[in-house]
Amino acid sequence: MPREHRAAKSIRVLLAEDQGMMRGALALLLGMEADIEVVAQVATGDAIVDAALLHRPDVALLDIELPGMSGLDAAAELRDQAPDCRVLILTTFGRPGYLRRAMEAGAAGFLVKDGPVEELAVSIRRVLTGETVIDPALAAAALSAGPNPLTARECDVLKASTDGATVADIAGRLHLSESTVRNYLSSAIGKTGTRNRMEAGRAARQQGWL
Repeated sequence: MPREHRAAKSIRVLLAEDQGMMRGALALLLGMEADIEVVAQVATGDAIVDAALLHRPDVALLDIELPGMSGLDAAAELRDQAPDCRVLILTTFGRPGYLRRAMEAGAAGFLVKDGPVEELAVSIRRVLTGETVIDPALAAAALSAGPNPLTARECDVLKASTDGATVADIAGRLHLSESTVRNYLSSAIGKTGTRNRMEAGRAARQQGWL
């Protein structure tokens, strides 16, 4: 929208989305709002904090699954390095565990991508006033799902066990003994009610715990 038609004080938005077409569409649609201005667009999680420190957005709109660093990890860094920037998570994956992790990272809102852009614009305005905005269906699912039963170390071991990594590989990556890795894997398998570490990792990801 031409600057002369914008509000005197536009809401400055940083947009983090790895899919170029989605990122461009969101920027275009949000830019049509009279009081919203997309001041930065990034495609990787690693670029979020630097872009926020450079452009000083009022709201950071973050996807979760980004190259380099997840939107959830970036939200936690923004809380420490750019505390005036409100974080709104916008993701395809409405997983209960993701919602809990987003709130723990200091996010002010959590929405899924299938909603109308008008609702997104309203949510951006609401989080800027100090409100917390959460997709109602996801909030209900998170309450019924309960907390993540896995410890931080069990999550680390499951993350490291992808791509056919052996117990020795995992132990080397995490600087643990092989017996400790086996214990963590066994515990994670038991807590997820699965048969092996691959199934445990898959189940944990579906819940948004990893």
